[in-house]
Amino acid sequence: MNVAKTVEILTTGTKSRKKRNLWLKIIGGIIGGLVLFLGIVFVVNAISNGVEKKKIEPYGQYVNVDGKKMNAYIQGDGEQTIVLLPGQGTPSPVLDFKLLIDELSPDYRVVAIEPFGYGLSDETEKERTTENIISEYHEAVQQLGIDRYILMGHSITGLYGVSYVNTYPDEVLAFVGIDSSVPNQPGMDVQLPLGLMHFLQDSGLMRLLKAVSGDPYESLDFDEHTKEQMELISNQVATNPTLLDELRHLGSNFKNGEELTYPSDLPVLLFVQSNNEHNPQWVPLHAEQAKQSAQGKMIPMEGSHYLHHTKFKEIAEEFKEYMKQLE
Repeated sequence: MNVAKTVEILTTGTKSRKKRNLWLKIIGGIIGGLVLFLGIVFVVNAISNGVEKKKIEPYGQYVNVDGKKMNAYIQGDGEQTIVLLPGQGTPSPVLDFKLLIDELSPDYRVVAIEPFGYGLSDETEKERTTENIISEYHEAVQQLGIDRYILMGHSITGLYGVSYVNTYPDEVLAFVGIDSSVPNQPGMDVQLPLGLMHFLQDSGLMRLLKAVSGDPYESLDFDEHTKEQMELISNQVATNPTLLDELRHLGSNFKNGEELTYPSDLPVLLFVQSNNEHNPQWVPLHAEQAKQSAQGKMIPMEGSHYLHHTKFKEIAEEFKEYMKQLE
């Protein structure tokens, strides 16, 4: 091998090493920057959680359920009582239902219950099966001294509620669903990314994503103070272990309840999102469910899944008219 060829090989090798080292520095810099960014987000989230927790204002009253504290809020002093139950993952059920509670409470006694892991209630390590959840609801109702009531709820309450009314048939006067789940609705066996959700929350990235996505309550009728409190509570409870375990049991809970129907003599009123583009069978499923009751009625409403955020006046009016007809 001549000298020129040797020099060329050495030069080429040197350039390759320099290029490789440059790329390693760039990649190292990116990784280092990412680690620094995540570290900052984590620290900011931890500090913010500590500060925000002190800003949360208590509401309602605690009842002892299974040795833990469950929060319940009571408004109104009507002769009949409505027990109001939330949709899955609603951070602060009481505040989320505030607009509807204000419409119902002049005529009814409204009792909004926050299950374990939600709002101001304790968390629990007990499995989030339908059986355990409705048993805890029932114990809360008993602790409050309520023996006859209308069961009203949003979303997942459609699954828990149909089990509840069959378990305690002598207590429930009627069931009212607000875009409530149907036990045999399709697509509930999907595997959810629970690990990713937990990471996003604990790392602080969930807080960052929420900050850049804007105010979800901006166009709604909640006052600014209520909006602020809901955001503070959401940052505290979102994807806590209790809520994640409920999501973990979602598929099995639906599977175990898919054959359940409402008792034929139980009045059933269902408010249903009429513009559900993800499930074209949404309205027919609820229409079929309403037929299970001799006094069943379905009312389609255009809006989001959280119909009570925008249709609270219409829901209250239709509900009161329905109850008058029953009387």
